[in-house]
Amino acid sequence: MLPLRQRYPTFTHGVHPPESKDDTRALGIRQFPFAPVLVIPLSQHIGKPAVPVVREGEEVVRGQVLARADGFVSVPQHSPASGVVRRIGLVPGIAGKMVTGIYLEPYPGSSQEVAEGEPCDLATASPGEIVAAIQAAGIVGLGGAAFPTHVKLVPPEGKSIDTLILNGVECEPYLTTDHRVMLEQPADVYTGLRYLLKATGAARALIGIEANKLDAAETLQRTVPQDLPVAVRVVQVKYPQGAEKMLITALLGKEVPSRGLPADVGAVVVNVATAAEIGRLLPHGRGIQERVVTLTGPAVRRKGNYRIPVGTPLRFALEQVEVSDDVSRVFLGGPMMGQALSSLDIPITKGTSGFVAFTQAETGAQRKEYACIHCAYCVDACPIHLNPSQLGLLAKIADYERMADEFHLLDCFECGACSYVCPSHIPLVQRFRSAKALVREQRSR
Repeated sequence: MLPLRQRYPTFTHGVHPPESKDDTRALGIRQFPFAPVLVIPLSQHIGKPAVPVVREGEEVVRGQVLARADGFVSVPQHSPASGVVRRIGLVPGIAGKMVTGIYLEPYPGSSQEVAEGEPCDLATASPGEIVAAIQAAGIVGLGGAAFPTHVKLVPPEGKSIDTLILNGVECEPYLTTDHRVMLEQPADVYTGLRYLLKATGAARALIGIEANKLDAAETLQRTVPQDLPVAVRVVQVKYPQGAEKMLITALLGKEVPSRGLPADVGAVVVNVATAAEIGRLLPHGRGIQERVVTLTGPAVRRKGNYRIPVGTPLRFALEQVEVSDDVSRVFLGGPMMGQALSSLDIPITKGTSGFVAFTQAETGAQRKEYACIHCAYCVDACPIHLNPSQLGLLAKIADYERMADEFHLLDCFECGACSYVCPSHIPLVQRFRSAKALVREQRSR
């Protein structure tokens, strides 16, 4: 048998952190209870926040539109439960700032059934109508980026899509939501794929899955509809193989140009769970009210993959799965690209793929930062071949324009591989994230 690295395609560079998926990879998706109050931010996506269409004191039913999209790069928010709107005001946001949102109190005695809406008929709908239906369903990328899916499906003028890629890699340590969706909802995945192929006009589709999920690859391979132009492809286990540019390189042998988009090489990449939601919702004309979330980590006693209503406060979720008393840090997402939270009062949103809770034993004392020793480990790790060492030195002196103009700062997608391998414990990715925000703010003026 050939070594793993020779058997499956991949990209150059990258790292191999511990996968830490064994605790939840075999645990089926379970339904989560409703919290006493759901907190629904009106901005759960990249783009303009949704605009409320309900008022305080109004009774709503599950699946009803609570806020409409404000333009093309925006999506509506649907009610995750039947209940009453208690307040519209500021709610805690993921980034630590207060944002506008809706406090919804679910009715304890309600059946919480979701009414049928206006179905999107795949046989008769035009590509534009499918794109509009995806927006109306409030669907965003469920892999974590929360970019409005309908926007991604409309390529820039002069570009065309020939290959649709479903991203089932899920390379982030600890997270297993996409894995379980592929195992448990293959029919939804393929229904969603049909909508996506028609919307984009792509001639073929590829489903990329990491080699640590061979059961999911076999399930999807076994259930491929005969009339679909789709192939299941297994890729090497390596981080960040799930980044769309890296997956394009592995599957197509093409490199997305600097500051470019997948459409520049004739591709569009959609998360496999996003495709499953499209397949689950559009035939019924429904909007997204819940999503699958991995709750795991050494501090969590009842680890698992749960279908959780959007707006569920994290504190309530952690109480339900029982965290240990010595929990010291909770990450939104995984430990590589996720962020450590300063508050447990934030709600679960559409872009929340998981929470990982660690005890004091794992996090320990904060590691001391040392000066860069120019070892070039970060250069060898960077999947897009930047020079994180030089970028880090420029960040230290706040030379952000040079970082962007000469060293391609804005191509960094903050995977964290550089910070992971740095022997001096320099928080490179955190500095790049701050520098990118400053550069974008300056250039938008």
